[in-house]
Amino acid sequence: MLLLAIIAALPWTILPSSPGTKQSISSANSIVVASRAPINKIIAFRSAPPKRRYEVSAPIKRAIAQNLPKISGPKDMTLPLVVLDAGHGGHDPGAISPHGGQYEKEVTLAIARSIRTELLKTGRIRVALTRDSDKFLVLQDRYGIARKMKADLFISIHADSAENPEATGGTVYTLSEVASDREAQRMAARENKSDIINGINLGRADANVSSILIDLTQRETMNVSADFAKLLLRESRPNMRIRTNSHRFASFIVLKAPDMPSVLFETGYLSNEEDVEFLRSEAGQIKVARSVASAVQIHFARRLATK
Repeated sequence: MLLLAIIAALPWTILPSSPGTKQSISSANSIVVASRAPINKIIAFRSAPPKRRYEVSAPIKRAIAQNLPKISGPKDMTLPLVVLDAGHGGHDPGAISPHGGQYEKEVTLAIARSIRTELLKTGRIRVALTRDSDKFLVLQDRYGIARKMKADLFISIHADSAENPEATGGTVYTLSEVASDREAQRMAARENKSDIINGINLGRADANVSSILIDLTQRETMNVSADFAKLLLRESRPNMRIRTNSHRFASFIVLKAPDMPSVLFETGYLSNEEDVEFLRSEAGQIKVARSVASAVQIHFARRLATK
């Protein structure tokens, strides 16, 4: 009763559902996981969302000054849209490998492009990249772009470094305000600092968005994100190294869209010599891409089966 009283007192506006940029509250119903089907037998699917009774006014945190990126793939607007975010860029190189000086921003862009190629081969997925060149994007703009485009899935691609040069393999992160371990907390803190330039924090959350509203909207989104993370790890294991404790939780800013399933895929460590060789090679990038493409297809097939 106390929670209901708090929610009722909030200054929000509930409007009839209508097209536009306002963000929707999703149903809190749990997702039924269908049995796995072979990729070559997954039928064509559509991403038409379940009917929603209400929409709430929740502005995108930052105005997207630049033009929205191009969507590649089928013209059918009912097909699911995946937005791939190549981490870092421009004056922010990300991690720099001690084994040849490879920049994370270059590795992530190459992997994102490879994933796009594999997804487009299916003919059933629309794809956009937050950046398709060496440019800097503020963290809020990365997922803000995807939200404005009404993406069905957001995947941020990274290739970090670790304090231990023996650390190797991929890790998938989903959102949590409490990090699952100290390493996850350290990595989230470092990535989030990408928005702090010349002492000005560009990643400050919009004060107009109620924390309770975000919590309500994110509840189902976080569950869907966690389900996709497990699926992505399962599909990746036959193709690449995956860490033992491979699904982790951290408060990455790029995962904070309240109404869009999002994961951050650390594809490996540039501090590890074998990971560097794998991630910068075309063969390695294709293996990562095929893993992601397989997981994405199964994810949307399952979502369709539960509607």
